Amino acid sequence: MTIIVETPRLILRRLEERDAAFVLTLVNDADWLKFIGDKGVRTLDDARAYLRNGPIAMYARHGHGLYCVDSKAGGEAIGMCGLIKRDTLADIDLGFAFLPQARGGGYAYEAASATMTYARETLDLRRVVAIVSPGNARSIGLLEKLGFRFEKSLRLPPKEDLETLLYAAGD
Repeated sequence: MTIIVETPRLILRRLEERDAAFVLTLVNDADWLKFIGDKGVRTLDDARAYLRNGPIAMYARHGHGLYCVDSKAGGEAIGMCGLIKRDTLADIDLGFAFLPQARGGGYAYEAASATMTYARETLDLRRVVAIVSPGNARSIGLLEKLGFRFEKSLRLPPKEDLETLLYAAGD
């Protein structure tokens, strides 16, 4: 297990294939599907492939990616938070998603704040962006609480028919 950062209540670590059941649940959550999109992950094998081709491949290429957020109290995975390098964006992107039972308790803020500190202090990133669906008021509120500011609307492949909001923090 590769731990990236710890907070008082959370451990952020690299995702592994053993996290497939958690990923299968998270990426099929109604809010994930509504605000992030359908990744076509329907089975544990799909989830393992998503992990191999997504976060695990990104660690190898860029040294960072989405991390598993584990609760120290229960020891279980409750969400994802991390730094994504998308081909469609010039800057590194902060991403996060949490299971329904982990929402509203400050975990997303705690994980995202720790991730932003890691981005600045360890990775020496001066600017980080985030993309968010216009109707995702909770995520927009979290980004603003973290110091992100709205920059512009854009349309990203493969869903170029959908508007996406770009927020940024830093220089």
